[in-house]
Amino acid sequence: MHTNDMTTGTPIKVIIQFAIPLLIGTLFQQAYNIIDTMIAGYNLGDDAIAAIGATSALYSVLIYFANGMNNGFGIVMAQIFGAKNLSKMKKAVAATIILNIMTTILLTVIVLPFLRILLYWLDTPQEIFDIAYQYIFIILAGMTATIGYNMCSGFMRAVGNSRTPLYFLIASCGINIVLDILFILGLHLGVSGAALATVAAQLISAILCAIYIIKKYRIYMPEKKDWHLSKKLVLEMLSTGISMGLMSSVLAIGSIILQKGINHLGKDIITAHTASRRLFEFLMMPLQAVAVACSTFTGQNFGAKQFDRIRKAMKQVLWLELLWSVISVAIAFLYGNMLIRMLTGTGNENIILNAAYNLKVCTIFFFPLGILFVLRNAMQAMGYRIVPILSSSIELVVKILSCVFVIPVMKYTGVVLTEPVIWVMCAAFLGVIYLKTKKQKMVSIS
Repeated sequence: MHTNDMTTGTPIKVIIQFAIPLLIGTLFQQAYNIIDTMIAGYNLGDDAIAAIGATSALYSVLIYFANGMNNGFGIVMAQIFGAKNLSKMKKAVAATIILNIMTTILLTVIVLPFLRILLYWLDTPQEIFDIAYQYIFIILAGMTATIGYNMCSGFMRAVGNSRTPLYFLIASCGINIVLDILFILGLHLGVSGAALATVAAQLISAILCAIYIIKKYRIYMPEKKDWHLSKKLVLEMLSTGISMGLMSSVLAIGSIILQKGINHLGKDIITAHTASRRLFEFLMMPLQAVAVACSTFTGQNFGAKQFDRIRKAMKQVLWLELLWSVISVAIAFLYGNMLIRMLTGTGNENIILNAAYNLKVCTIFFFPLGILFVLRNAMQAMGYRIVPILSSSIELVVKILSCVFVIPVMKYTGVVLTEPVIWVMCAAFLGVIYLKTKKQKMVSIS
């Protein structure tokens, strides 16, 4: 049984060791996404990529909610693990399973019957509507596999194991690629084959992950008496889970709205923004990995009432975020144009210049983004429910206002400045709340 008690040891060392597998997993996932797109694009053509892309917004909102919810459940389990309360941990695992089953059924019943209406609302082009519907229907019908895998990963991260979920993620990506080739090239199932490959790979990984947990973490597995849940525990898990789920889905909705604004600026701008976004997300990964690791660390130490360790870790993590921000700025300014050219293969200078422009401006504001990531995750782990949702709501409102008032006037400069302004606003908002309430929050459970 591999666990990691993060209530002991040097805080920053413990956090970095936990963050590295998370970072590797994210990098691997990005590499897989590129390969998956290439297989579909080279063999099925542009319509296939367009169909997958046209439905990604809907998929993101639903899955981000489900994944965010499981991250919330994981925070509660991390707090209980840190408090070394074995009986409550078993009940928390049982509650996680029951709540995930209920969520999966609810989302499936709500979404699938209205899927065509939702695709019309998303302005899915008519020429790709049918294959887009086939793809997203299969993906969402197989939502159980995705949620099951994330539930298992959330449990293992809660007990300090970030390596094993990485191994299962790598296995899932490998299986998906093999099944893509089999279903698309061998069985000629088209876009439906790509969807079936994704669901099958996630299902296999979820089953293997569950078997591993049952064997290696039997001590935490619920017994018959643990399935009788207390109202207090369920409300605690739901409040944290729904809070993080809403935060994640609100962010996804905001991105959809901003993308609609970008789509009015023409093909070159869309291409430029997409290219810079890929590089931006690649450079952003270390910021996210450290913030997620800090969340688990905070959850365990909050449960153990080790508040001095939390304060020390927050300071050290922010210095780490600042260091990576400086490195990212250097990469963007020294190699940004070259990286854009390599990624797109384009000779269109308008695309290259606009993409590099966005990349450079965004990396300049990486440190506020890092502060935002750390505070959102750590505050959730410390029991803040409403404040992180409010910060996400601020982001949503600013993106709507930008699309309506700023982008039509400032064009792409309006797009480029929108998210950095949001990062500064939200980081300042969370920072003020955290500094004013942290002592009260910690004293309240002492």
